[in-house]
This record gives sequence, C-alpha cells and structure tokens, in this order.
Amino acid sequence: MKIAVYGRKIEERFRVFIDEFFHTLKNYHFDILLHEDFYKCLKENSGTVPVPEKLFNKYEDIKNDADFMVSIGGDGTFLDTISIVKDSNIPVIGINTGKLGFLASISQDNMKAAIDSLYHGKYTIEKRSVIEMQTSKDVFGKFNYALNDVTIQKKSSEMITVHVYIDDKYLNTYWSDGLIVATPTGSTAYSLSVGGPVVLPNASNFIISPISPHNLTMRPLVIPDDTKLVLKPEGRCDKYLLSMDHRSAVIDRSTQISLKKAPFHIHVLRLNDSSYYSTLRNKLMWGMDKRN
Repeated sequence: MKIAVYGRKIEERFRVFIDEFFHTLKNYHFDILLHEDFYKCLKENSGTVPVPEKLFNKYEDIKNDADFMVSIGGDGTFLDTISIVKDSNIPVIGINTGKLGFLASISQDNMKAAIDSLYHGKYTIEKRSVIEMQTSKDVFGKFNYALNDVTIQKKSSEMITVHVYIDDKYLNTYWSDGLIVATPTGSTAYSLSVGGPVVLPNASNFIISPISPHNLTMRPLVIPDDTKLVLKPEGRCDKYLLSMDHRSAVIDRSTQISLKKAPFHIHVLRLNDSSYYSTLRNKLMWGMDKRN
C-alpha cells in the first residue's frame, strides 16, 4: 500500500516522534510518497529522512497513486491536504502535532496503533461535504472549495451588512461583524465559537452563523445543502475579508459570492476504535461535568 504524507514543518520537540512514525511505516512495508516541501523540511530538521518512492506537489501527482493521505500537524495542516486530494477519493487521516486536533484526531501516543489499523483495514470512510464558491471576481484561483466554512468579515471597525438569498429568494439582511457559512464538518470550528449548533458530519446541511450580530433576534440557521446561497456585502467600508477554511483574501463590495454544495466529497478515515461522539467529548469537553 502507498501512503502520501503531508506536513508543513517539523519542530525540534517532534523530531523523535517523526523518526518513529517513518520507522513504523517501514516496518509495515508501506510505500511512502512525500510532499516535496515536507521532504525538504525533513532533510533540514529531522534525524531520519525516509527514502520516498515518489515526491509530490499537487493533485495530479497522486490522484491515481496513493491509497491514503496522512496529514502530520494540526487541523490547519489537515485542511491543506484538501487542495491536494480534491475529488480523488483518497482517504485522509490526521496525526496531531498541533494544539486541539479535532480533524487531526490521532494522538502521537496512538500513532502505532493507527498505522496497524490502516494495515489491517480496521477503519471506516466518512464522506464529508464540501462548499463550492463562485465569485463575480477571481479571488482564490481555480480551487474554490472549503471543507469547513466560508466567511465574510469586516476589515475595519465598521459593522458590515450582508444580504443573503437562498435559491434566488431573499432570506435576510445581517448587520454584524461578519457571516459564516459552514458545512457539518465546520460546525465544530468557527461557527461553533459564535453560537452555531453542532451538526453531525453525515448531515446534508449548511449552517449560517452571524458573527456578533447587532440584532438580538438574529440566530444561526440550518438549511439544506442542496440550495444555492448568494451573499451580497454592503457597508460604509469598501473592503471586506473573505475566507475559505484557512485561506483569506480582501474583496470589495462589488464582489458577489455564490455558494453551493460541491459535486464531490472529501473522504475522511476514521479508525474503528473511535467515533465522532468520542471526539466531541474528548476534544471539546462535550457534556463534561466537574461533579463526575
């Protein structure tokens, strides 16, 4: 089997773990495909540099070649892999060397057990929906997709106005610091921090969550993901911040934003001895009671 490995950088404190990770892959006779920038980083900072079967940079390099994609880092690193795997259906699994690690849910202590589960097929594949964005002006180039969320925010101290339409019908006007449109996967990210609901990953929904709304009656809204959303920003300022997952760009108020469900899913690999609910409890302290 072939494992593609992606990472951003290696901190000094993770050198021993990285060496152990590649040594474990070798013991299980996995063929290793390494992202080129990560390979360079390993050569500069790690004690052990694996000999990869192949170096890759982009989607075309691995779409018909890798059985799995392993992300080493935090959730931001995990989101980076989305632009590489795209619609290839390559399952992605994250080993956490970051902070929270909600998407990159495999701890360093469980790394060996996780590789053993991969080798023996003890996992399930979860299909995660993706947001596709179209804009009246080019913003992010060819890859206009987000696994977590799309956000439009103020760029200055001024509150912004966003007019929202669903399937060409006027929904509402949001006076706020910004607006988040999240997938079920992204419901536990930025959307959650502004009061949005937790939505199970296999649900067919989008979540619209205002950021610091001016009206007390303005609340998050869950809608079907087979609808088309149009966002029209307005306000005293001419510039806004538009984000897709961890990528962001400045736009002006003449930019119209259209959102819909992408025609493909991201395949997230979950080990059989874990569940989404256990991740909620362990990572977000869901249901935690100090009395217990």
